[in-house]
Amino acid sequence: MTGRFHVVGIGPGDPELITRKAERLIGAAAVVAFHAGVRKESHARRIAAHLIPVDAVEEELRYPVTTGTTDHPGGYVGAMADFYDECEARLAAHLDAGRDVVLLAEGDPLFYGSSMYLLDRFRDRFGVEVVPGVPAFAAATATIPAPLVRQTDVLTVLPGTLPEPELARRLADTDGAVIMKLGRTFPAVRSALEQAGRLEGAMYVERASQPEERWLPVAEVEADSVPYFSLIVVPGDSARRSVVEEAARGRLETSGLDATTGPAQSRDRPATSRDGRGATSSTTSVAELLVVGLGPGPDGWLTPEASTALAEVEHVVGYAPYVNRVPQRPGLQRHASGNTVEVDRARLALDLALRGERVAVVSGGDAGVFGMAAAVFEAAADPAHPEHATVPVRVLPGVSAVQAVAARAGAPIGADFAVLSLSDRLKPWSVVERRLRAIAEADLVLGIYNPASRSRREQVVETQKILLEHRSPDTVVVVGRDVGRAEESLTVTTLGGLDTDSIDMLCLLIVGASSTRVEPNGTVWTPRWVD
Repeated sequence: MTGRFHVVGIGPGDPELITRKAERLIGAAAVVAFHAGVRKESHARRIAAHLIPVDAVEEELRYPVTTGTTDHPGGYVGAMADFYDECEARLAAHLDAGRDVVLLAEGDPLFYGSSMYLLDRFRDRFGVEVVPGVPAFAAATATIPAPLVRQTDVLTVLPGTLPEPELARRLADTDGAVIMKLGRTFPAVRSALEQAGRLEGAMYVERASQPEERWLPVAEVEADSVPYFSLIVVPGDSARRSVVEEAARGRLETSGLDATTGPAQSRDRPATSRDGRGATSSTTSVAELLVVGLGPGPDGWLTPEASTALAEVEHVVGYAPYVNRVPQRPGLQRHASGNTVEVDRARLALDLALRGERVAVVSGGDAGVFGMAAAVFEAAADPAHPEHATVPVRVLPGVSAVQAVAARAGAPIGADFAVLSLSDRLKPWSVVERRLRAIAEADLVLGIYNPASRSRREQVVETQKILLEHRSPDTVVVVGRDVGRAEESLTVTTLGGLDTDSIDMLCLLIVGASSTRVEPNGTVWTPRWVD
């Protein structure tokens, strides 16, 4: 009989936050293991010292390195790998001998906990049990105290070791946030909070639940005073009003805040309200809504007009990958969503503009080519929301994907051409098929958007068959994949030789006309004249 491996969460520091189950297991343990820092007392053992049996075997697992340097030939990674090999051997000896082992874990074992690495090694060899503990961020939130998230708020837990731009973007995208792993990362974390417009309201908590506990606004923290046992709490309510002023007065009374209150109200702008008939009344002016094409990807393909507009708006609305391309800055709020809710996005943007907010709806490529421009006008024309028709809308053009692929190839769309999406989400396939035949019979160059996806493979196969009914198998085909990005590729083939299995949503196809040519150097172009 082998022993059982128990990974026991003991909370953030206050012994009274240890669960009854953890207390029972520690008190009955034959072997108690715990991690310790370099030349430091084990924090985990200190928390649970009063529960460890006097006759228990104690295994101190002392790290060889934490934030310092090491002379190990494999560097930090090599030193830690050897350390966990040693830990595994020491604890496995007890388990093989039939002795149960309790590994103490600060906070919750599986929340950024070192114990998970030994759990990975033992789960297939011994019986294992994990006892959850109160995580540090829960204790920190209770310390402030302020609601972390409420109703439909989204909570994001972030390591402070993320690159500063990525941290800023994620902070701007969420309601509530917790930032772990501070210490030397604090200056970059503070900068990211400021860039995201979330510095006001962010609270720094040090040694939560411990006798040395302290908390204060992040803006007031001295960077050289931040220890490892600290974190930052960004309450969801701080996206709408600051908790700092309340904290300074020693009270954080937020129960009267309506969680649906938007940014306009937080800046003391009057809100637009609807009556029972859907009409609106407001004392604020309606703002112009911008619909911005971001181009296919590279910053150099973003127009100066679009760049200027994005630097001035207060909200960016769009499909998440496109919203992520907009640089974060103080005061910018992001509203990212999935790929099939275009009209919902448009309505959100129109509602924000009605409240006087400066809003940009963003699209990849050109917003008017299978982009968000049509969705915005569709939402604005909805009779169920007549107030949306009062919002002025301006579309800012961008470099379209078909232009980008054509430019890489040469000039395949130098004469008459058509563009078509193979997606049948908004139109039946019979319509797509009829249009394909008409374009093929007219001998037009054809740009094909949305040719295939993981769940939609047959359309591109059918398209090839339909075009071959009217075009020569030697017809030139250009396949552009991820054009403008680091992974871009450009393939020049023929209609008969097109490998449809290689086509996905990252591709755009250009099917040439009968006059389209390929030069010896690979340049593809279509003459402007027709014989």
